[in-house]
Amino acid sequence: MGFVEDPVGALTDVARKLENIQALTDEAFSHMDVEEFLDTLLERLHEVLNVDTAVVLLLDRQARLLVATAARGFEEEDSQAVRVPLGDGFAGRVAVERRPIYIEDVPKAQVFNPLLVQRGLRSLLGVPLIAGGTLLGVLHVGTLTPRRFGPHEIELVQIAASRAAMAVQALHSQSERAGALELQRSLVPSALPPIPGVEWAARYRPGRANVGGDWYDVFRLPSGQIGIVMGDVAGHGLAAAVVMGRMRSALRAYALESSDPAEVLEKVNRKMQHFEPEAMATVLYAVCDASLDWVQMSSAGHCPPVLAVPGSPAHFVDVKPDILIGLSDGGPRHTTTVGLPPGTVMCLYTDGLVERRNRSIDDGIAQLCDALYAGPPEAVSAAVMASLIGRHVAEDDVAVLLMRRTRT
Repeated sequence: MGFVEDPVGALTDVARKLENIQALTDEAFSHMDVEEFLDTLLERLHEVLNVDTAVVLLLDRQARLLVATAARGFEEEDSQAVRVPLGDGFAGRVAVERRPIYIEDVPKAQVFNPLLVQRGLRSLLGVPLIAGGTLLGVLHVGTLTPRRFGPHEIELVQIAASRAAMAVQALHSQSERAGALELQRSLVPSALPPIPGVEWAARYRPGRANVGGDWYDVFRLPSGQIGIVMGDVAGHGLAAAVVMGRMRSALRAYALESSDPAEVLEKVNRKMQHFEPEAMATVLYAVCDASLDWVQMSSAGHCPPVLAVPGSPAHFVDVKPDILIGLSDGGPRHTTTVGLPPGTVMCLYTDGLVERRNRSIDDGIAQLCDALYAGPPEAVSAAVMASLIGRHVAEDDVAVLLMRRTRT
C-alpha cells in the first residue's frame, strides 16, 4: 500500500499558506459569523493540505452530541446535520480523548457515521477544538486515497483547530450577547401602560460583563387592579434571558387566576420546578388596588421595595423574603399589605442597583433610601441612578421601576 509522505520541499509552501489561516481570525471578528468563518477556514485548509474533505462538528453540550456545522468536499455531512454522540466513532473519540487521532484505513475502522465509508474515505485525521480548556468540537480532514499525515501537517491542522476554537468561542459569545440583549429588551415594556392616577418611570441598563435575566413588568388586570413585577433570573447570557421570558409569561398567566401575590408566585414556582428544574430567580410581585389606596406584595427572595411618602424619609418595606423561585420546601409564602397615600413613590429594583463588591447590600439599600424622595418619577429615577450608579460601570444588570400615586 503506497502512502503520500509529507514532502520536505513543500514545508516552506505550507508555512507560507498557514499565514492565511492565522490571519483569518482577525477577519472573522470584523465581518463574519460562525458559519462563514468555518466555511472559509475549511476552504483554505482544504487547499493547503490537498485533502479531499474537511469537516467541523461543534459540540451541543446539553445533548452531548457533535453536530456537523461546516464541510468542504463532504457537504452531505453538513446538509444532513450529522450528529455524533461523545465517545462514539471517530469524531466522538477525538472529542473525549482531546488529542489528534489518525485512521489509516477507514473501511476497516469502527466509525459511527456511515457516510464516511460511503463517501469512499480511506484516511482520516481529527483534532479537537479547544479554547480556554473548554471543548468546542472536532475538526477532521480526510482523503480518498491512503495518506499518512506527517508531523508538520498534524501541527498545521492543530493550529487551524486552535484558531477555529478561539474564533467560534468569541463569535458565539458576541452572538449570544446580542441575542440575549435583544430578547431581554423585547420582553421589558418599551412603554408603561397609562393608568389614571399613576405616573411611572423605569430604567434598564445591561451589565458590562454579560446580559442577565433582569426584568420588570406592569399590566392591568380584569379587576382593575395593577400587577407590578420585578425579577432577576440567576445566570447570564441567552439561557437566562430565555428563562426570564418563560417566567414572565407564566406569571402573567397565573396573575389572571388569582389576586393574591403569594399564590401567584407559588404557582410560578411549581411550574418552573417542573419544566425548568435548573432555573432559579428572585421575584417581587405586587398587586395595586384599583383605588390606589394600598398595594399587596409577595417576595421570592427579592430585594425589598422602597417607599417615599410625602413629608417622611424614604424607607424599605418590611416584606418577608420567602424562598426563591426554583427552590422547594420553603413553607408557605406570605403577602404584605402596604398603604399608598397620595404622592407616594414606590421603587422596585434588582440587586445590580444596590450590590457592590466592596459593601454590603444593606448599605446599598440605605443609600437608595437616602436618594429616593416623593417627587416626579423621572426626576427621582435620575437622582437614584446618579447616586447609586454615577460613573460606575455596573458588572450586573440594573433594573429600576418607580410608581407614583398622583390621584387623591
